[in-house]
Amino acid sequence: MTTHRTALLALAAAGALWGLTVPLSKLSLDWLGGGWLTVIRFAIAAPVLAYVGRRGLRAALTPRIAFAGAIGFGAVIMLQNAGIERTSVSHAALVVGAVPVMVALMAAALGHGVARPTAWAGYGLALAGIAVVAGGGGAGATSAGDLLVFGSVALSATFIVMQPRRLAGRDPAAVTAVQFTAGGLVALPHALAFEGLPAAPAEAGPVAAIVALALVGTLLPFWLFAYGQAHVPAGLAGAFLNLEPLVGVAVGWVGFGEAVAANQLLGGVAVLAGIALSTWNPSEERRRPRGGRPRPWRLRPLIAAYERGPCA
Repeated sequence: MTTHRTALLALAAAGALWGLTVPLSKLSLDWLGGGWLTVIRFAIAAPVLAYVGRRGLRAALTPRIAFAGAIGFGAVIMLQNAGIERTSVSHAALVVGAVPVMVALMAAALGHGVARPTAWAGYGLALAGIAVVAGGGGAGATSAGDLLVFGSVALSATFIVMQPRRLAGRDPAAVTAVQFTAGGLVALPHALAFEGLPAAPAEAGPVAAIVALALVGTLLPFWLFAYGQAHVPAGLAGAFLNLEPLVGVAVGWVGFGEAVAANQLLGGVAVLAGIALSTWNPSEERRRPRGGRPRPWRLRPLIAAYERGPCA
C-alpha cells in the first residue's frame, strides 16, 4: 500500500510539473527551433537519469525500449514544439488535456475494459470543450498549431498505453534515460537539416527557460511518471495528466497575459466538467463509510473511469 501511495504522489507531482512545459517551451522557442529544443532538452536530462539508473541500464538497452522513446518522446516533443510555435500557451495546454481521453479510448479499443456511460459522457464533453477552445482564436493561436499539438497528443496517448510493458521489471530511471537518448537522436537530424546550427542566445531568459524545461519540466516529471506507471494501471496514470492543462492554462492566462474570450472560458469549463464527470463513480460514493474519509484503496473510481483492470 505504501508503494501505491508513493506512486500516486509521484504521478500527481509529474502532472503538475508538466503544466510548466508549454510555457517554458514557448519561452525557449524564442532562441531555438523545435528540433534543437528537443535535442538539448533531452541531452541535459538523459545523462542525469542514466547515472541515477546506472544499475538498470543493461536491462533497459533494448530495441523496443529505444524505439518507444524515439516515437513517444522524440516525435511527440517535436510535434508539440512545432504546434507551440504556431499557437498560444493556453490553447496548447488545453489541447494537451485530451491525453487522458485518448488513453481511455485506446485502452478500451485494446480490450482493457469498457468505461461507464457517465465516463464516456465526460470524455465527449472534455473533447468538445477542447474543440471550442481551439476554435475560439486568441492571441497567437492558429488551427494549424492546435492540430500539430493534437497530433502529439495522439502519439503521447499511444506511448502511455504501451509504456507499462517496457517498464515491467526494469528501473524507471534507466528506461527513461534510454528513451530520452533515443528521442534526442531522432530529433537531431531534423534539427541539422531544417534549422541549421543554433545562434548564440541574445538574452539569458531563453537559456534559463530551457534549463528549467530540461530539469523541472522534463527530467523530474518524466522520471516521476515512469515510477508511477510501473506501479499502477495506464488508465489511472493517465488521469493525473489532467493536472497539466490546468497549470498550463493558468500560466498562459496570468503569466503571458493572453486574452480570454467568453467561448474559451466556456470551453475550459466544459473540459473541467468532462474531467470531473469521467472520474465520478456514484456507486463508489454509496460504498464510502459515513463520517469518514475515503480509504486509500477507494481510488478505484479513477481506474474505472479510464479502464477496468491493469494494462497488460
